[in-house]
Amino acid sequence: MGTEIFQTIRRDSVISFPFLGLELDPPSYFTLFGKNIYFYGVIIAVGFLLAILYCAKNSKHFGIEEDDVYDVIIWLIPLSIIGARAYFVLFRLDEYLAEPSKIFAIREGGLAIYGGVIVGVLTAILVCRHKKIPFAAMLDLLIYGLLIGQIIGRWGNFMNREAFGAQTEIFCRMGLTSPGGETIYVHPTFLYESLWNVMGFVILTVFRRKGLRRYDGQCTLLYFFIYGLGRAWIEGLRTDSLYIGHTDIRVSQALSIVMVLVSGILLFVQSKREHKPMFCDRRSSDAS
Repeated sequence: MGTEIFQTIRRDSVISFPFLGLELDPPSYFTLFGKNIYFYGVIIAVGFLLAILYCAKNSKHFGIEEDDVYDVIIWLIPLSIIGARAYFVLFRLDEYLAEPSKIFAIREGGLAIYGGVIVGVLTAILVCRHKKIPFAAMLDLLIYGLLIGQIIGRWGNFMNREAFGAQTEIFCRMGLTSPGGETIYVHPTFLYESLWNVMGFVILTVFRRKGLRRYDGQCTLLYFFIYGLGRAWIEGLRTDSLYIGHTDIRVSQALSIVMVLVSGILLFVQSKREHKPMFCDRRSSDAS
């Protein structure tokens, strides 16, 4: 079923949401100086920018200097993009070996969040160690930026007519009408994940503002637990999942389940320990 859908859908397909009475035909790109600029890349860039601004403005709540945030981000963003692309390409290696020129065509789509997170964490570890910045506290701060990037970035998938789910008649289904007039209705999984991340951002923001954060790394573990739960469910609906070899195991779904289990165990273990008051706990809990 997934293959049939991909053969039908194009980037000029008309998008509709019957339950809202909406029919949209957004362009996937615009032309500037003779170059096609894809909205996917523009939206990702906007997500990064807002994430940086949020992290810089709220760094004081985590005992982090604003300059330290920029020191980490200047390395983290480009390397995370490389990691996200490398992860995506790795699990579709046969396809990209057949057309190597497409490996670097990230403006057209093809970034895997888990690849970006893995490389981002490793980058943050190295920079924080070099700059003597508290790594766990920095990670707690960056998680909020990551959620902002994910919330906004998923709309790049909307513009590209990608990252949708299997065919369905669910009330919130999304219609995709090809230029030939054929319409299929699918799960708008990009929307599910964007809204799930909005919920995660709200939960973590309330968690911090209420002074419930007891130790560095706690927000990070909560993010992995919350995001993993949602991604494990949503990934099962998608038609463009990356698989492990020739198995039926979806890479992101497997990672999500592992992430939920590990973070859940660590949250439980840490809840049984005594923790010293932190810098951010001694400050006013006023939100920015």
